[in-house]
Amino acid sequence: MARHRSPGGQAPSPALEDALDGAVVRVRGTHRLPPPPSALRGRVVVAAVAAGAFAAAAAGSTLQSLASGESDTKVQPLASAQDASASFGVGGDTSVVGTATPELLPVSRSTDASAEVEKLTDSESVTNAREKREAEAARKAAEEAKRPKVVNPCPAARFTSGFGARWGTSHNGIDLAAPIGTPILAAADGTVIEAGPASGFGLWVRIQMSDGTVHVYGHMNDYSVRVGQKVKAGQQIAEVGNRGQSTGPHLHFEVWSGGSKKIDPRSWLRERGVSL
Repeated sequence: MARHRSPGGQAPSPALEDALDGAVVRVRGTHRLPPPPSALRGRVVVAAVAAGAFAAAAAGSTLQSLASGESDTKVQPLASAQDASASFGVGGDTSVVGTATPELLPVSRSTDASAEVEKLTDSESVTNAREKREAEAARKAAEEAKRPKVVNPCPAARFTSGFGARWGTSHNGIDLAAPIGTPILAAADGTVIEAGPASGFGLWVRIQMSDGTVHVYGHMNDYSVRVGQKVKAGQQIAEVGNRGQSTGPHLHFEVWSGGSKKIDPRSWLRERGVSL
């Protein structure tokens, strides 16, 4: 540094030079901030360590609640709000590190394993029941497809008299002779429209098909159906008898086309694959 000289060219005194040098040093150093005190550095370190410990404890509490299966468990703070504030702010001095205590959010409800198992079991039961119903329906449909739609009304009987003129009168059906009590079957699917006593027939049953055709069964010993009942081809409806105007135990069977026009039952059966 250049030496200071007085206007007269004389060198200043040593004391004055020393004073000037000290003043320069002090001016040059005024722009530097003093390092933080060691106490403050310690506070920051403590706050960071406390924050990490607090977060780790909260995470551990959350995992424990999820593992235990408690649906309403919430993460609880390890200390009071004041202690938490102290941990983050080092003794509550929020001006140094933070200004507020962190918010603790509730943990979402955990899945109840037993409830899920129960749901799966119920679902499996419903599925099994549905599959059984479908299998049963398929079985019945297969049986229905194989079931004959028209049958011989009295397979154990023998044909004795046909349709047409007989003994000077009109015989409107066919006769099938068999012992009393021999089963009589419904010749086709239909609905029973009459069952009981009838003039000349003793007892009769009349069954109407879906197309309007009516089948008449007469001279029966007994019957086992009622009016309004649905029957299927091959189902037993009565027993052979000898009631009414009859010369011996037999089934008198008639077919009324359209519900009123009497036609040959033997021809009607033959057209549908049934021979007598």
